[in-house]
Amino acid sequence: MKKFLLFILKSLVAITIILIVLDFGYTKIYKQSSSRGKVDQVYSSTAAKYDVVILGSSRANNHFVSKMFEDKGLKTFNYGMSGAHLFEADLLLKLMLERNYQIKNIIIEVDLNLSNDKRADGVASKFLPYIHDSNVIREQFEKETDFDYLYYVPFYRYIKYDSQIGFREGFKTLNKETTSLLNNQGYYALGNKKKMKMRNDIRSLMPLVPNKYYEDIKLLCKKNNIRLISIMTPMCENTKGMNYFEKVKKAYPETYNYENVVVEDKYFSSCGHMNDMGAKKFTAVVINDFF
Repeated sequence: MKKFLLFILKSLVAITIILIVLDFGYTKIYKQSSSRGKVDQVYSSTAAKYDVVILGSSRANNHFVSKMFEDKGLKTFNYGMSGAHLFEADLLLKLMLERNYQIKNIIIEVDLNLSNDKRADGVASKFLPYIHDSNVIREQFEKETDFDYLYYVPFYRYIKYDSQIGFREGFKTLNKETTSLLNNQGYYALGNKKKMKMRNDIRSLMPLVPNKYYEDIKLLCKKNNIRLISIMTPMCENTKGMNYFEKVKKAYPETYNYENVVVEDKYFSSCGHMNDMGAKKFTAVVINDFF
């Protein structure tokens, strides 16, 4: 029995050492990356200067054409991330400020994301390789119920989010394989999907009042003298529950409701996402109104 217990103890020690070594190795790989995605690009940079930074979900990533801002002499990057919630937008802004970014204007797509204050695991996991090295990342995740596992258990975060930051992604990062995420100053153009049904139903959504991460973003902008432009972006005209946008406007009067600026189906790739033609039409209106 004593030998068996000793064997178990030695096995646990060996496994722990292996996990620590793996954790160190994976983390080192990600800390040397700057070309796979928007999170690692911000993490590895310092003191960047922008006239316009765009934050939000895919409805920011696919809707604001960075080059059109650049053509007006405004240094711009679209940091919208597909699948992101306001948890990640807030954290990315905090990371930028931690890295001493100088930002004059932030355009944030709010609309649908105001209905929740949860993290989007697929996007949030991209911050986890840096949780021990960035105070703002650690502090953001401290509020989460699984923080102790993510922070203290070696290699746990890489196992839990294997599809996002596990072996496959780590191998590509080690080999410095690039992605399209940083092309076109972060803007990702969508094409036409002819068979896509232009219908949606958002009747179940209700904006949270307050939404803690949106309030956090507003406070950060105020403290850092950044002009914040909160925008609701278009959806196709066959969406049920369009009064949601009116509810957002009532709850957050500072938001700008642009949901009906572009309406025809020919401008949409899917009901919630405009194609490149629609994005250009929409971006032209935003630039004209604010810049």
